[in-house]
Amino acid sequence: MTVHQSLTAQNQTAEGKLIYFEVGGPGVVMSVNYDSRFQSNTRYGFGYRLGIGIIPPFGSMDSNTNSGNNDNSSGVINVFDAFTEFFDAHKDMLNLWYQTFTKGNYTFPVGINYVFGRPDRASVFEIGGGITYLSRKISLFDWDVKRKGNLIGHLSFMYRITPLNKGLSFRGGFTPMIGTAGDFFPMAGISVGYSF
Repeated sequence: MTVHQSLTAQNQTAEGKLIYFEVGGPGVVMSVNYDSRFQSNTRYGFGYRLGIGIIPPFGSMDSNTNSGNNDNSSGVINVFDAFTEFFDAHKDMLNLWYQTFTKGNYTFPVGINYVFGRPDRASVFEIGGGITYLSRKISLFDWDVKRKGNLIGHLSFMYRITPLNKGLSFRGGFTPMIGTAGDFFPMAGISVGYSF
């Protein structure tokens, strides 16, 4: 009985932290994030997320243009329409990664969230909000053209599958964004990571 209680305490100590890779969401295109609860030894309650992401240089990228013209800070980015265009123009993976990391726009999503659910279930829910800092001033969507900016807001309404102890974790849901012009955009995010 004492051994079982000790093991349970160790497992509870390992709960509440999550590292995950996300497509979409507050990182806009793709990001790596750390999520933790403010209270230790629990998967529930208030917590925070910190991340770093990147937006490939959509829209303004052309494999035949000079590098001086490959700056996405000078144009409007429509993430939805430009995704295919960018990857079609850069079929060489080495060139694609080089262009992404040297000419892309870095994002830094930060947020506060609240996780709730039944203690004996892997399925939980997350609601939250925060801001994403952009390394370059841009407009994210075709209709968000009133002004460019470095900050966008975000909300999160996510379904999580997190193990009761350590293990593989999944998240997915609705992550609406407040654009650089103050407009509201529907967005979604999906992620996979490790809970510990």
